[in-house]
Amino acid sequence: MEHDLAGRVVIVTGASRGVGRGIAHHLAAAGAHVVGTGRKQEALDALADELGADHLVASVNVADRDGMFALVADAVDRFGRIDGLVANAQTFRSVTPLEDVTERDMDVLFDTGPKGTLWAMQAVFPHMRAAGWGRIVTMGSAVGITGGAGYAPYASSNEAIRGLTRTAAKEWGRHGILVNCVCPASVAHRVPPDDGGERAAVFAAMYADHPLGRDGDAEHDIGPAVAFLLSEASSYVTGQTLMVDGGGIMRA
Repeated sequence: MEHDLAGRVVIVTGASRGVGRGIAHHLAAAGAHVVGTGRKQEALDALADELGADHLVASVNVADRDGMFALVADAVDRFGRIDGLVANAQTFRSVTPLEDVTERDMDVLFDTGPKGTLWAMQAVFPHMRAAGWGRIVTMGSAVGITGGAGYAPYASSNEAIRGLTRTAAKEWGRHGILVNCVCPASVAHRVPPDDGGERAAVFAAMYADHPLGRDGDAEHDIGPAVAFLLSEASSYVTGQTLMVDGGGIMRA
């Protein structure tokens, strides 16, 4: 029962693809009512068909503070409560050498990363505080911890998300709200058929010394860890970073 998510209402930002989509599917299978966000309507329509009528999907830009508050209000109108938030959405930029990073590069990553995460956290906070119970899961990256050539905006913005996580855990714990960060495997190393072998070779080398020798699966590897942090079973866990990367961090 401690791991039970039946009837819980959980917002998952960036749920229309990648890690967010896998998490949304896992939570729905565990009995939660998922409120999923995304930017592309076609992907959202597909997600709505996959999840079914007991869930809600909406086109929301996480960088839009008012939009996030409106989404939470719609979710409360529909389900009567908000139990959990998975702040997963963040725009990504191309790999760029540090000396070439522009203000726009930084703005995009910080607007959709730490700022978008903060707006979502602020939007759910009053409802969780009133209930005396809440779970917030933010998403970070091992690249933020270890550093990564070409990933300065992404790495720095993800470390800012971890800072927000720890601050919220300290400020909101007395309200029964637990806040933790998950650093997942990328779940993005799918080589297109017309790649010509170049990316396949890069990914093969990347996982040659990986403890498990494989990339993660969003639904079956990342989803269960997030579900734990959203459940009653995590009642004494807050302000933590959980590396859900199959031990990949040990390569650093």
